[in-house]
Amino acid sequence: MRTFYDEISQIAGNVVTVKAQGIGYDELAVITTDQGSSLAQVIRLEDDQVSLQIFGGTEGVSTGDKIRFLGHSFQVPFSDALLGRVFDGSGRPRDGRPEVKAQTVETGSPAVNPIKRRVPDKMIHTRIPMIDIFNTLVGSQKLPIFSVAGEPYNDVLARVGMQADAEVIILGGMGLRHDDYLTFRHRFDEAGVLGRTIMFIHTAADPVVECLLIPDLALAVGEQYALQGKNVLVLLSDMTAFSDALKEIAITMEQVPSNRGYPGDLYTQLARRYEKAVDFDGAGSMTVLACVTMPGDDVTHPVPDNTGYITEGQLYLRNGRIEPFGSLSRLKQLVNGDTRDDHRAIMNACIQLYAQCDESREKREMGFELSEWDDRLLQYGDLFEDEIMNLNLNIELFDALDKCWEILAGCFQPEEIGIRDAIIQKHWPGKSPKKEKEKSPEPVQV
Repeated sequence: MRTFYDEISQIAGNVVTVKAQGIGYDELAVITTDQGSSLAQVIRLEDDQVSLQIFGGTEGVSTGDKIRFLGHSFQVPFSDALLGRVFDGSGRPRDGRPEVKAQTVETGSPAVNPIKRRVPDKMIHTRIPMIDIFNTLVGSQKLPIFSVAGEPYNDVLARVGMQADAEVIILGGMGLRHDDYLTFRHRFDEAGVLGRTIMFIHTAADPVVECLLIPDLALAVGEQYALQGKNVLVLLSDMTAFSDALKEIAITMEQVPSNRGYPGDLYTQLARRYEKAVDFDGAGSMTVLACVTMPGDDVTHPVPDNTGYITEGQLYLRNGRIEPFGSLSRLKQLVNGDTRDDHRAIMNACIQLYAQCDESREKREMGFELSEWDDRLLQYGDLFEDEIMNLNLNIELFDALDKCWEILAGCFQPEEIGIRDAIIQKHWPGKSPKKEKEKSPEPVQV
């Protein structure tokens, strides 16, 4: 057991600075005050000056209080008893049930060695056509959802969690409103997936330092399940709140600010979390789907900008839909060639025709005369938005591909959609046009 340190030299915000030696970064400590004790974490080391973030805030803390360092970083208990439970950023139960007593694992460990990783090759079916067909989610992928405030990004995360074929679902909520947290819980419960879900929730009223711990708690638990052979889906919302918490602490520590006031190590802090996504060789996988809100719809904002360099694509959420042009899954080509022979052809044809529909809409808005081709493009765009782009859909991949064929057949001739004839003959709804032409003529009555 370590000795107590009581040479507190500074108290600023929720951060205290104490003179101590032999202390490690991220190490936990207990500060004892007249009102009780609080947990703290080391966030800065400078010679013998150690700065700690107090979880419960510095109210009631004085320079004469004693600090005892625990010799380890934050740990979380791990067992199947976590399933169906809700915890806060300190790992305490938020659902009113008892604490989980189990062997602990440390959070914030390094990313997995590349030689222990498999090349991603497993599709995660979400039953959302705009993801499954056009921006396929791949096991062990790290994929963000870029959104603005007011868009239903939490609804999209909840729907993916309810519909994805994952064995364990872990939600890490940062800066959530209380009703958002309740919505996640109720929807998972109604969908029957709460029993395989673990939630780590930080609300806007909770201490800032707990916001920083949420991703580490979720990813540490997810990694353990992946090592047991489970396919884990980690949902994080939202990483901009996490980054704002980093900025708040950096300002308290009087660090020299970088772009828009964020700390200079923002990229490293984000990469430490995103790079935990992994497909273990000989075990399971962990996939990370994270929401990143963009203030002012500005993709050059430091958080989405840095995220885009780290992750493997992005989903743009605009006007309640996943935007087909800005969205990209860089790993989709690893799996969508093995689903069905028409997957890539449908993906390319539908997006190309939808782009032409946008041009026809611009012509209509500018008052230009529309051709018969423009009218059919407009009809196609409306059907495509209602029956494919709708995020409330819950459709298996093959059924969604068939639906795309039905929409194309209702608006265009086979030679107009830009798909190879061999694929058209196999998948065109009803009788193929070629066979229809080659059908023997009716016998002539004499």
